Amino acid sequence: MTDATTADARLRRAFHASGPHRTLHAKGTYASGTFTAAPRSAELGIAAHLQGSPVPVLVRFSNGSGNPKSPDKAPDVRGMSVSFRTETGATDLLGQTAPRFPVKDPGKFVEMTEAVAAHSKPWKLAAFLARNPSVLGPLAANAKAGAIKPPKSFAEATYYPVHAYAWIAPDGSRRWVRYIWRPVDAAAAATPTGANWLVEELATRLSAGPARWDLEVSVASESDDPHDPTSQWKPVETFIAGTLSVDATAPDPEADGSIIVFDPTRIIPGIELSNDPILLFRAAAYSASASHRA
Repeated sequence: MTDATTADARLRRAFHASGPHRTLHAKGTYASGTFTAAPRSAELGIAAHLQGSPVPVLVRFSNGSGNPKSPDKAPDVRGMSVSFRTETGATDLLGQTAPRFPVKDPGKFVEMTEAVAAHSKPWKLAAFLARNPSVLGPLAANAKAGAIKPPKSFAEATYYPVHAYAWIAPDGSRRWVRYIWRPVDAAAAATPTGANWLVEELATRLSAGPARWDLEVSVASESDDPHDPTSQWKPVETFIAGTLSVDATAPDPEADGSIIVFDPTRIIPGIELSNDPILLFRAAAYSASASHRA
């Protein structure tokens, strides 16, 4: 398996990256708000952010590229990272506009990203797909969903945290779940223009009122695999677990040299991790990335 330091170096080379920024999702902006869980969440989970009281959140919207100067018109996956700041600690949920994760091995992810980033050498992606035909289905599904189509607004996009987590219920039972952030208000507040329109549009929108997403949760059936990020589920239940209200842009908490990491393996009591190899690799990968920003 590829180690995190090697993976980070290869990804930075793929995007010709240098300087103190994230290896991927290098360009982004921060916002603040609250998450309020629906009653069904407390019935199925004891975690602090699922109990129904408004929980403060820090949110980072981003472009997926490792180029911090990538124009917003460029085809790219977009991200929404949410850190729930509960009294028992922070827990993070990272979503992307691609609904299907195409690989389950970190080394394959690095190889695929290198191929995608080599825009002047399209044969690299063709060669990767020829060696890994199982990737074709997820990539086609992502293309159909408009995963890399430039949105008119961060607030109009649907975000998919692709990993499964276990919720521990008040009776001690465990359920594996997956999430989708679905926008409640999808109309763009301004006409897209310029290289940074997503940041500018978000600021315009939030000055007039909050942007909201419903958190849709799917509960796995016994036949569903929570440990494979590429698996497709036939859930036994799907419900709205709560609503995220993003109320205002937030100052960049890293402007003073601080390092902020959104880590999908950061959990609180009541949440458990799967054995998903991509999920478990990410903490070390983000640590390697953070070393460039320290």
